[in-house]
Amino acid sequence: MSILKVKNVSKIYTTRFGSTKVQALSNMNFTVEQGEYVAIMGESGSGKTTLLRCAKPELAPTGERTGEVWLWGEPLAAGEREPRVGYVSQDADNQIVCDKVWHELAFGLENLGVAPDDMRRRVAEVAHFFGMEPWFRRSAEELSGGQKALVCLASVLVMQPSVLLLDEPTAQLDPVAQKSFLHALFRLNRELGLTVVVATHSPETMVDYATMAARVEG
Repeated sequence: MSILKVKNVSKIYTTRFGSTKVQALSNMNFTVEQGEYVAIMGESGSGKTTLLRCAKPELAPTGERTGEVWLWGEPLAAGEREPRVGYVSQDADNQIVCDKVWHELAFGLENLGVAPDDMRRRVAEVAHFFGMEPWFRRSAEELSGGQKALVCLASVLVMQPSVLLLDEPTAQLDPVAQKSFLHALFRLNRELGLTVVVATHSPETMVDYATMAARVEG
């Protein structure tokens, strides 16, 4: 069953002073089936990030957009919060907003008004899944790059999304941390059945994990 569908989507940015228009996406068609692990390949500037953000309404970039984006067979409303779609950016330092690891994991649930008992259960389950107990109460500033990346992933997973979008999530990680992070995504996909879509300009890192690959030409 299709969980995410991008149909005839084009995106045009207008420069700061409105004198030039830049085509970021042109007539893009893209379908993701439930349970897939999809690698979206392409060079930097090819439109991968734009494509992902078009599927996360509250993060959709400004500019002119045509076409439709569907989730579970329903069109996504522009600008509205969509908790069924999780998004992880490539810069963990910009995504982390709380001082402590445990608070970062709980932050999104607090904003949604989730009951305290349910919040504690969900945070504990995600922390255990990633083996975060030894540094659960540490300051986010003390973490390694790999640990920060896992915190970002965990803080999105605790929201229980249907599909997880990741924009170059390992771009700033060393090879060891990169492998650990990708294995975590593999477990989420294979063990929990979570649909995963990863944008990358290093497809060789995804060979052992992805079930499908697509390429965006700039």
